[in-house]
Amino acid sequence: MMLSTSPARRAEVRRTTAETDIKASLDLDGSGRVEVATGIGFLDHMLTALGKHALFDLAVAAKGDLHIDDHHTTEDVGIVLGQCLRQALGEKRGIRRYGHALIPMDEALAEAAVDLSGRPFLAWQVPFTQPKIGTMDTELFEEFFRAFAFNAGLTLHVTLKAGSNAHHVAEACFKALARSLRMAVEIDPRAADAVPSTKGVLEA
Repeated sequence: MMLSTSPARRAEVRRTTAETDIKASLDLDGSGRVEVATGIGFLDHMLTALGKHALFDLAVAAKGDLHIDDHHTTEDVGIVLGQCLRQALGEKRGIRRYGHALIPMDEALAEAAVDLSGRPFLAWQVPFTQPKIGTMDTELFEEFFRAFAFNAGLTLHVTLKAGSNAHHVAEACFKALARSLRMAVEIDPRAADAVPSTKGVLEA
């Protein structure tokens, strides 16, 4: 029998520094409704894909020092979303814990594998042949994924299998992350209310 949805699978986080002011909300049991406004057009596009394909209800409002560059805003959005995920998961009872996805986007093919282990780690093997997509530096994608993984307390591997178009590469990576998270956070009907670990706890 499926466990009922708990309010504990929702979270809201606000983080304010001298560089950024970011507020986000996340519902793991949503339907893919997304409202994002970070001031970085391509990042908004990627976050929309993330929420849609993970079936998360996601809202992000960010103000940052974009007159300098996009770095602080991108990294700090990753921090806040990671904190949202960690809080929404709570004790992680009944979840599948592991998720993986291999996602094509035209000539690009990206793979993501995630473990909601409580042990933060990012393995990033995604080369870009272009320095920018629109106004966004492509090197910032690794910064986002790292900030997200370390603040969520998860192990994440992202690998580009094929691809040359930078837009397609980035989008495949975000969609692969989305689908792997969708799998990992899903309630397992065979797991009842158990924490999926021989230790009996998954600490974030």
